[in-house]
Amino acid sequence: MTAQSRRYHITTFGCQMNKADSERMAGILETMGFEWAEEPNDADLILYNTCTIRDNAEQKVYSYLGRQAARKQKNPDLTLIVAGCVAQQEGEALLRRVPELDLVMGPQHANRLEDLLEQVFSGSQVVATEAIHIVEDITKPRRDSSVTAWVNVIYGCNERCTYCVVPNVRGVEQSRTPEAIRAEIEELGRQGFKEITLLGQNIDAYGRDLPGATPEGRHKHTLTDLLYFVHDVPGVDRIRFATSHPRYFTERLIRACAELPKVCEHFHIPFQSGDNDVLRAMSRGYTQEKYRRIIDTIRAYMPDASISADAIVGFPGETEAQFENTLKLVDDIGFDLVNTAAYSPRPGTPAALWDSQLSEAVKSDRLQRLNRLVNLKAEARSQRYGDRIEEILVEDQNLKDPTQVMGRTRGNRLTFFAGDIHLLKGKLVKVKITEVRPFSLTGQPLIAACL
Repeated sequence: MTAQSRRYHITTFGCQMNKADSERMAGILETMGFEWAEEPNDADLILYNTCTIRDNAEQKVYSYLGRQAARKQKNPDLTLIVAGCVAQQEGEALLRRVPELDLVMGPQHANRLEDLLEQVFSGSQVVATEAIHIVEDITKPRRDSSVTAWVNVIYGCNERCTYCVVPNVRGVEQSRTPEAIRAEIEELGRQGFKEITLLGQNIDAYGRDLPGATPEGRHKHTLTDLLYFVHDVPGVDRIRFATSHPRYFTERLIRACAELPKVCEHFHIPFQSGDNDVLRAMSRGYTQEKYRRIIDTIRAYMPDASISADAIVGFPGETEAQFENTLKLVDDIGFDLVNTAAYSPRPGTPAALWDSQLSEAVKSDRLQRLNRLVNLKAEARSQRYGDRIEEILVEDQNLKDPTQVMGRTRGNRLTFFAGDIHLLKGKLVKVKITEVRPFSLTGQPLIAACL
């Protein structure tokens, strides 16, 4: 069976890494002759790119999959694929649960999609979850945006946080070479992309698996070195990176972000808990005092920097006093955004087996209390934007108001203002902020910037 005139649909769950993987797999499918279908039920090939960080995301996958499996029983030519972290975690067990599946593939195999599909089209049911060296990004991703783009710089994770399934499903750290990364960014610059986000599960670990050291004994391939190496790529106006780990976040990196004009003053650094004993039980490798020092150093170099983070409540054994230490950290620092979650036991992780699990009622109560504080602090942080002039990179039309466009500040704050998307898409526009909300802004464009 060929891909001739066939249509595909990809549903993506989870993190930015998954979104980047989906774009690459979409690029492969289009190279094979598939066309994008907006509706899953119009597609001949369905791919679910899955996330296993939390149980509810995993259950949603099974719900979607059940519907398509029923469809396949009536239409045997439908190709069903589960990719990503659930695929890696479950492997052949997925085939036993959903026999209609054609292909189960872990995240390390995203760039092998064409080879794997050739086996499927030859009549095989394929499971690809073995550990491999990452296949270099030779594909042309189907980018969801024509303004901003993801660029993977390191795959996998060597950390062993006791709650996290990522190292089990994404494998060990594998860094791409600086030359390969720069070549991809140069191509994106030529294509008109204005903002690049460098991606890694633990991006501060970039380069430590690459050979070489400087004469002073420092490793010559670090995230800081990479930022200097790619900073001058023509056509690219902004550079971001995610996700950081406090254990490896250095003053040298902060100084580089302050010095390099294209690197945005926006840092996403998960803290997970504000209590040292909980952090130790999580095997995070830092204290809340160290985390606070990192934020203090960032703000010393860049007082206006936006800081976002991740936090988990209800970790096994967490006491009320320990949870209140998390509240205190959030209250003291004043984040622009915190992604919050109640602890969810994940298969194959040490914390899932501990006897000290908390009740769902306690976890839910703590999550609500943390969210209330996060919203209050975000609203307070937003006030600094009032009446300011901000540089907005225009990404798209406001779907709720076609007379407006939307984009982001350098600090990653979503901003809306009146304008024609056909004239402004991909442009940097100076905007006077007239309305502030906890997580977004509205403003008026300065006329000269829109001519």
